[in-house]
Amino acid sequence: MADPSTGEPRRQTKSTEGKRDTATQQEPERLDLFKFAPFRLNRLAAEVSAALASEYRERYGLDIPEWRVLATLGFRREACSAQYVAQCTRTHKSTISRAVTSLLERRLIERVENAEDRREFRLRLTRKGKTLYEELIPRLQQRERDIMACLSADERDTLDRLIGKIEASLDLIQTSEEADAKQAY
Repeated sequence: MADPSTGEPRRQTKSTEGKRDTATQQEPERLDLFKFAPFRLNRLAAEVSAALASEYRERYGLDIPEWRVLATLGFRREACSAQYVAQCTRTHKSTISRAVTSLLERRLIERVENAEDRREFRLRLTRKGKTLYEELIPRLQQRERDIMACLSADERDTLDRLIGKIEASLDLIQTSEEADAKQAY
């Protein structure tokens, strides 16, 4: 502000500086996690995963990473690498490696040589693994229906469509056929 007698800027005193600073300072915006979509999606995914995990943990002694390996191998037509499983499930490769070791020891999966690269092994379900997978799938599908029962059929369709839109915006593969064609997730 200018001094009316001289036209030069007035020098601020400490008392006026403090008032101006507090007037122009705004409290930083707070992030309400309960309205923040990434937080909500992550929390929801963790809760649904835990609800499903109780099904395969209690009955079959599987942990979440072991289930992820079995689920990935179960829906595939061909054997695949542990790296593929890690990419598909968005699980760290060391976690998948430990799960693979455990499943190999339990003879639920087996290694097969990659015909194109003899240095690499691929994974597939054993007969015992397929039996477990085929037994478990209807139970998990029923559990999914139980979880989704709070939504009408139209709401479930809308939710599926909206999740698909978000996945597409992030360039995520959305079908097993697309994953097979690209050999990636």
